[in-house]
Amino acid sequence: MMGSEIKNWQTPEQMFDLLNQLVGFDSRTGTPGELDFPFFVKEKLQTLPYFQKNESHLHLVDAGMGRNALVAHYKTDATQDTIVLISHFDVVHTKEFGDLEDLAFDIRGMTQAVMERKDGFSPSVKKDIDSDDYIFGRGVMDMKIGLALHMSLMELAGNEEWPVNLILVTVPDEEVNSDGMRAAVKFLSGLKDAEGLDLKLILNSEPSFSRNAEDTDYYIYTGTIGKMMPSALFYGIGTHAGEPLQGLTSHFMSSYLTQAMEFNPDFREEEYGEATPPPVCPQQNDLKGDYSTQTSHHSYALYNVFTLRRSPGEVMDIYRTVAERAMRQCQSHYTGLCEALGIKPLAEIRTITFHELATYVRERLGTDHYDRIIDGVFKDETLNIREKAIKIVDRLMDHSKALAPATVLFLSPSYYPAVNSSEDPALKGKVDSIRDVFKSDHGVEAEQVHYFNGISDLSYVNYTGSEAGWMAFKENLPVWGEPYTIPFREMQNLQAPVLNVGPYGKDAHKMTERLHKDSAFIHTPDVLRKLVKSYIR
Repeated sequence: MMGSEIKNWQTPEQMFDLLNQLVGFDSRTGTPGELDFPFFVKEKLQTLPYFQKNESHLHLVDAGMGRNALVAHYKTDATQDTIVLISHFDVVHTKEFGDLEDLAFDIRGMTQAVMERKDGFSPSVKKDIDSDDYIFGRGVMDMKIGLALHMSLMELAGNEEWPVNLILVTVPDEEVNSDGMRAAVKFLSGLKDAEGLDLKLILNSEPSFSRNAEDTDYYIYTGTIGKMMPSALFYGIGTHAGEPLQGLTSHFMSSYLTQAMEFNPDFREEEYGEATPPPVCPQQNDLKGDYSTQTSHHSYALYNVFTLRRSPGEVMDIYRTVAERAMRQCQSHYTGLCEALGIKPLAEIRTITFHELATYVRERLGTDHYDRIIDGVFKDETLNIREKAIKIVDRLMDHSKALAPATVLFLSPSYYPAVNSSEDPALKGKVDSIRDVFKSDHGVEAEQVHYFNGISDLSYVNYTGSEAGWMAFKENLPVWGEPYTIPFREMQNLQAPVLNVGPYGKDAHKMTERLHKDSAFIHTPDVLRKLVKSYIR
């Protein structure tokens, strides 16, 4: 054994120092720091004796737009048993820090600053400041500490020559589109096949989230919630504002669907006593370029729908039913207004899917014309991925005005499949052991939660959905192809139980983001070491 090797990231003090360096490297999503961060982590890992001897086991994986995921493979010849360690290194932006923004990535400075201003915070935050149990800073809990814990495991495995394979995967862009994880999944699937690896566990270390300001319970998660974004383009008929019922405004149409979608219990799912949050509309906008007395004929809305078991096809079926009912109500109201004023109403509102619209355009204009429309939007670098999806639907409707008025139902990125391993027999025993270690060694009651509610990159492994289920997603996603894909087949190839065990923290994405010190530097490192060692045969 190589126990005499120098240990860099094993004691609480060493772990804090590593976290301080990781947090101090500004890697906000979409900034140059996000591009540079994986090279920084690679350099840190190259200081370890194992990777000095096996530098070829460190891989940078292209995630597009100059970004890279980092994959580090600790390889043993003793077994093919493998544990994958997943984290993300991008962090959200810091505008809400106000005049403390310069300290956002300075753990000591930020922690001292909130101490000096503690009387300006809520009672729950002030209580945590007074306890001296927490450290503050952007990314300190979400989730630079998870990466630090995994780096510590990689160091210990190399030093002690553990007879189990470990693959550290840390990715960019988790906070936006998960481009990093979707790229890493393809690499991992290829690595698994090339090395003949037997995946035993896919472990994330997102933090344990408190459920409310007074919640101090600790959670471990045996799955992660799913999310889809059903969307709609409302394409009415424009008219002069002085003759409004001679046309049909897209805002009138959209109001019916948004009211029908928000908080709609038809989308509710419940498993293990845990339920999905109700749908909401995170964005609704007019596509009219400027102000005039011409009414707006096109606008869009995006809706968040969370899932536990439902496939994209099942969600789309419910969505279409809700939309058709909403448009019937819209039509009835509009027709009643016209009849009351002696105005002949327009044609009935169609409710169609993107797949149906695309088929219509191809049949009417030809595949070449359709492809030119799509490619022109794909190549527009001024648009983000969701804007491209909306623009494609709008452009196709511009070439299909005979269908108006119409509400076109489509899907926008990103899609996160729900994943759950709660019924895996082997994992059940591991969860019991984890809870025992937390309680007996650290006095912490660890509660099992079946679905991590904060969305995580575990969505892109252990996929068990059918091809028919994902076909409904592909057919109704306008940007499927070069701008956005999901590697469903590679996800199916990464079959292993999923688990999320991370330290306790509060207020992710807020200025008061904070991490419990003992949980981060004492409790969770011990639990993770014992968990990984339990896979050694």
